[in-house]
Amino acid sequence: MKKYLIITALLAFNINIFAQQFEDYFEDRTLRLDYTFAGCDVMHNIYVDELVSLPHWYGRRHRLAELPLKGNGQITVRSKIDSVVIYRHAFSTLFQEWLATDEAKNTQKSFENVFLVPFPKAPVEIKVELFDNHNMVVNSLTHTVNPKDILIRKAGERDITPYDVLHHANDTSHCIHIAFVAEGYTEDEMDHYLRDCQKAIGSLFNHEPFKSLQDRFQIIALKSVSQESGTSEPSRGIWKNTVLGSHFDTFYSDRYLTTLHLKRLHDVLAGTPYEHVIILVNTEHYGGGGIYNSYNLSYTGGSQFLPVVVHEFGHSFGGLGDEYTYGNDDPIYFDDTEPWEPNLTTKATAFIKWENLIKAGKAGLIEGGGYQEKGVWRGCENCRMRTNEEPEFCAVCKQALKELIDFYTE
Repeated sequence: MKKYLIITALLAFNINIFAQQFEDYFEDRTLRLDYTFAGCDVMHNIYVDELVSLPHWYGRRHRLAELPLKGNGQITVRSKIDSVVIYRHAFSTLFQEWLATDEAKNTQKSFENVFLVPFPKAPVEIKVELFDNHNMVVNSLTHTVNPKDILIRKAGERDITPYDVLHHANDTSHCIHIAFVAEGYTEDEMDHYLRDCQKAIGSLFNHEPFKSLQDRFQIIALKSVSQESGTSEPSRGIWKNTVLGSHFDTFYSDRYLTTLHLKRLHDVLAGTPYEHVIILVNTEHYGGGGIYNSYNLSYTGGSQFLPVVVHEFGHSFGGLGDEYTYGNDDPIYFDDTEPWEPNLTTKATAFIKWENLIKAGKAGLIEGGGYQEKGVWRGCENCRMRTNEEPEFCAVCKQALKELIDFYTE
């Protein structure tokens, strides 16, 4: 009897795994989830803002319930019919960064957040979770989405932002879709913008593993026009009318260049083939930012443009952590918690992520990283994630990026 039960259970398990095919649960459309994350350092909440339907789905169609990296937050989509997890997505947010600032101790603020999941054929339960620096869930929201809900707004069916295809993948059904977005470029500066895109692509594909795997990327450039050239610089009293409302001085850091208008960003992208986003900002002021599975934003007008855009793509696409030190006043990594970033370790577990590279003599354990001088280790002395002067990613980051590209495309 026990043998029969075991065999029956294994058959049920295998059937369940086999049944989780994209076409069984999803349409070839995208469900855009707009949320507001709000609060302060001791109290915060997640609110549903809006649901949006986009014409096609450009993300992965396999390994749907798996996550390559944990991120600082996760979305889990579960079928209401059979309770099966049918899609998972990991992310990081500016809101979570802001919670560690002094401002969050004295005031409450809200942040826009936008995530993309495949459009379900039947009602689903969606759970959003946020993690703290100890990888513990500090807030979550669960809500039901009925795909027949008449208040799901349709977008991307007309008035689509014009774009050029700059790089073709060998197979667009098994590739990574990247969209460049113009910020602070006027109509007369579109040719300049397209040249900046080509420079950025050339720099990205000059780095391994992107160089060897460039046939797995489909890249477009959106011609999103701004009314004024440049970007806002609050510390200088300069405010520009640009398509995404980007600005320096994020969290009062003069070189931290971001946009808080994520709904506006995704409205610009609506109807175009995109999954990962690189925003090029037409300014000579040094700066940028990269947020995992959200966007990469870089200045374009200086000598450090190309290393910066690649470094920030390491954050936004690869989930790589910064390997440099930057003061130890507000640590975000702790000895009881292993970072989810694949290129950093606190040695909180016995197994080191890049142990195979250590055994091969290609990497080691070098203390200093994640902005901290002590208690965080990286794998190599120098890397693109440590300094703009280093011409390539280290062995640890190359391995992590290769595994991520394989996850999305194989």
